[in-house]
Amino acid sequence: MSSAEGPALNIDRLLDSRWFLRALAFAAFALVWQVYATAAGGFFVPTFTETAAAIGRQLASPEVWQAFATSNIAMVLGFGLAVVIGIPLGFLMGRFRLAERAINPYLNILLVTPLAGIIPLLMMSLGIGLASRVIVVWSFAIVMVVVNTRAGVRQVDRSLIDMVRLFGAGELGVWRRVILPGSLPAVLAGVRVALGRAVTGMVIVELVMVSVGIGGLILRYQAFFRFAELYGMVVLIILEALILLAIVDWVQRKATPWASMTSIRD
Repeated sequence: MSSAEGPALNIDRLLDSRWFLRALAFAAFALVWQVYATAAGGFFVPTFTETAAAIGRQLASPEVWQAFATSNIAMVLGFGLAVVIGIPLGFLMGRFRLAERAINPYLNILLVTPLAGIIPLLMMSLGIGLASRVIVVWSFAIVMVVVNTRAGVRQVDRSLIDMVRLFGAGELGVWRRVILPGSLPAVLAGVRVALGRAVTGMVIVELVMVSVGIGGLILRYQAFFRFAELYGMVVLIILEALILLAIVDWVQRKATPWASMTSIRD
């Protein structure tokens, strides 16, 4: 290999690196943010450097960590209930027509209901404590779990079920050998989407219903025109959501390696 080919090969490898491309995209985003905020942002849009400095102060603040802990209690409980309840419901709806007919109307109600609009009703009926916040998060998340689980069961190849039955498997054997492995990728995909919606519900309920945790800090920053901290809090929420989604992605790859191999081969 000639001396000229060496640098060209290194550049090609660098351009093929997803981390390099992500860093390049982030640098471009930060530059555009900095230029826009400096030139036309005015008082209400802090620069990228001001926001980064605010994030550094927030990460060192016990108050911010306490706010995240308070908010995440409701998020974890609501999301956990959505998974524990939603996955069995999705399996039942996907496998049994009677369960589909019984549950589907209520699922459609949750799909079309503007969830932010029911928050005042929950506040009047359950108060402004932890229970109402958990129910709001649960309402945001459960639909995605049920819908994706049901779709995962329905997309299982019917011929595989018939083949297992020919070898003498009963309903339990069909579930263990065909339905559960075949639907698991879709189930975990639903859990991933539901987790993002749970984070959204966690923030919305604290902005609309009760000013505690993250929502309380956001409203305080807004009231006192601390826009760098306000933007910084939004960035921290996004970072938390991305970390949680990355964990779910890792679990999905480990739990369903055949799905990744199939997608690559296809």
